[in-house]
Amino acid sequence: MENCVSVMTNYCFVIPIYNHEIAIAKTLASLDSFKIPYILVDDGSNKECQEVLKAIEKKYGEQVRLIVREVNGGKGAAVKTGLRAARELGFSHAIQIDADGQHCPTDIPRILDESRKQPDAFICGYPVYDESVPKIRLWARYLTHAWVWINTLSLEIKDSMCGLRCYPLCTIVKLLNTEYVGNRMDFDPEILVRWYWQKKQLKQVPVMVRYPEDGISHFRGFKDNLLISAMHTRLFFGMILRLFRINKMEN
Repeated sequence: MENCVSVMTNYCFVIPIYNHEIAIAKTLASLDSFKIPYILVDDGSNKECQEVLKAIEKKYGEQVRLIVREVNGGKGAAVKTGLRAARELGFSHAIQIDADGQHCPTDIPRILDESRKQPDAFICGYPVYDESVPKIRLWARYLTHAWVWINTLSLEIKDSMCGLRCYPLCTIVKLLNTEYVGNRMDFDPEILVRWYWQKKQLKQVPVMVRYPEDGISHFRGFKDNLLISAMHTRLFFGMILRLFRINKMEN
């Protein structure tokens, strides 16, 4: 079995993109000072976005690897595609960041620092919002938080939906290859719960989150809330089964 203990670190950004033709160039420009390669995953975007991404690929040269998914599969599907590609390209860690400019580049050094201190840990941001956050989205997050606390039987996970995080690729790709994880907005909380279930290292750091006035949200209201509810239900019964197995082993 492959040993996933990290010795050397080699980072990239993984950015899922779906019709973010206006925001993506600005987001990349805000990250350029880190001199970290980009893996951009075009998740079935429209023609306008495709052209913008081709121009970015040409401009950045070898610093950008553009992966095109012909059919939109959802944020989770795009992130999984990016993580697997990053692993195949030889990177040890991938920093997931949203394309729409929600996350502050000033938080990246803290995430990198924590990852270098604990290279086998999943470094996950938990949001500190400014006044731009829509109140309905803020309140809705607490329902997911409650379900995550139930499904982990712990209050340790402070926020499971923040899209700014750093994955140790060997371990996370192994998890993705052995466990089902959702393909859309259910991905972020589910991968974190499943990581927690495996008793892997987890480090959480506060990060600023803003909602730009021209930002584009692809949260699909009823459909994504239904998916997230189904995910929590699936995890709940998985948690019950895990408790049954643990109890049986102890007896």
